[in-house]
Amino acid sequence: MFANRLVNIMLIILAALSLLGLLSVVLFTQFFQETEAVGEPTIDQVLERSVETEQITTNLSSNHIIRTQFVIELENNDAKSEMEKRNFQVENIIIQELSDMTDRDFQGSEGIQRLEDQIRSRVNEIMQDGQVIEVYMNQRVIQ
Repeated sequence: MFANRLVNIMLIILAALSLLGLLSVVLFTQFFQETEAVGEPTIDQVLERSVETEQITTNLSSNHIIRTQFVIELENNDAKSEMEKRNFQVENIIIQELSDMTDRDFQGSEGIQRLEDQIRSRVNEIMQDGQVIEVYMNQRVIQ
């Protein structure tokens, strides 16, 4: 009888310690670990994942000349690294898109937004390690 009682007390203590350990692990993971913020990235995060193209000068289909530059925001650092390697392909895509446009396509924000969307979708077709989040026209001079 004494041996059974001692075994019962030992099992109760082990169960209580196990529950206490489990509770401490759950509380630690819920309250003390940093979680990644959900929502819009900060400007520092955007700049860290962005690539700026060289200044591009090319002809439009309306016999005007455009000088432009873009900033391309990517989803992660792997995509940024790939984008830096594919810079010549991206510039080729931009020149192709610009050569199909006229000077009237740049009047108003809708034409610029349409160009940025076209560049984003075409660049995403060639990307393997990530995606383009946004394309921003940094400069634009039409002569």
